[in-house]
Formats: sequence, C-alpha cells, structure tokens
Amino acid sequence: MKKQIIQTDHAPAAIGTYSQAVRVGDTVYLSGQIPLDPTTMELVNASIDEEIHQVFRNLAAVAEAAGGSLADLVKLNVFLTDLAHFGRVNEIMRGYVPEPFPARAAIGVASLPRGARVEADAVLVV
Repeated sequence: MKKQIIQTDHAPAAIGTYSQAVRVGDTVYLSGQIPLDPTTMELVNASIDEEIHQVFRNLAAVAEAAGGSLADLVKLNVFLTDLAHFGRVNEIMRGYVPEPFPARAAIGVASLPRGARVEADAVLVV
C-alpha cells in the first residue's frame, strides 16, 4: 500500500524529522502533539488544563486533515511529566473523544520537548 503524508497548517508544524501524520490505507498514524499554538509555535502552558486542551485541539486538526476525527481513534498514547495530572486528562478527553473510547496508555516520562507537561500520539481508522 502507498503511504500518504498528512500535513495541515491548523496544527503545529513538525519540530523535527517527522510528518504530522502518515496514512496507509484506512489507518492514520498521528505523530505526537505537544501544546504548541499552530500559529505562533509557542507553548500554550498557563495551566495543565490549557496544555491538555491544546494537545487535543492539535490532534483533532491533524485527524481532520486526514479525513477523520477524534471519534475515529483506535489507540491513544498520553505522555505526562507528572502522573498526578492523569485525572485531568480523563476529564478533558471526554470533551474531545466520544464513547466508545479508544485503547489508551498513559505513560509517565522525565521530560518532553520544549518543556511541555503533556504529549499525545494516536492511531485512527477512517
């Protein structure tokens, strides 16, 4: 199968050697999103809630560019520098991802790019 590179100006540009997403058939692999504002490329980090919301907005923009939405998520990985924020991720995620929820992992990490406190990547089937 041929792979299709997904790119949108409605999500942050890649800050490394990766694509925002790659589609192969009906499966879309979304690269990790940190809470960068896609217009300014500045970290949105006044609060952990603001960071989580921005991550989900960024994921949604890439999913839309791939012809899907967060309703098409089948796997979500969330990386947190403090697992104490796990509950906030759950609460905020409900506003972006409808039931039935995707398979998911929440992983505690020592640090994330640009000093972010949260990052998420995902797999969609559209």
